[in-house]
Amino acid sequence: MIEINATMIAQILNFLILAAILRALAYKPVAKMLKQRTDKIQDTIKKADADKKAAAETLAQYKSQLADAQKRAEEIVGKAELTARQEREALVAETKKEIERLKQNAQLEIQNERNRAFEQMQKEIVTLSLAAAEKIVAKNLTSKENDKLVSDFIADLDNVEGMK
Repeated sequence: MIEINATMIAQILNFLILAAILRALAYKPVAKMLKQRTDKIQDTIKKADADKKAAAETLAQYKSQLADAQKRAEEIVGKAELTARQEREALVAETKKEIERLKQNAQLEIQNERNRAFEQMQKEIVTLSLAAAEKIVAKNLTSKENDKLVSDFIADLDNVEGMK
């Protein structure tokens, strides 16, 4: 059996006093420190959740801005391609007009040269005709000499036509 004596009562009393002192001096500060630590951890978790939510919102905004930027970039590229195509078509049309103009100028120049050559040929024919007429008038020719003169004149005309 357990004997209750004064030593045991003193030990129980000492234990209770020690427990009260420890509770007052150690347990309350440790519990307070643990409570503060728990609150701090919970605040950190709440802050981390808020930061995560803010990061997700920021990421969504960046993705939206990136999508908008890509859309604008595609529009700019599309407009640039359209402008380049229009400018190329305008340049091709302008080049065709220039080629046509140059072709017409060349045709006019060819026609003018042809006309000048024809006029020069006419002048030479007139000159040759006058020379032949002078020879005929200057000589009282026989029909044989006359035929030879006409043949020479025709040969001269052929030479002039060959110069063209």
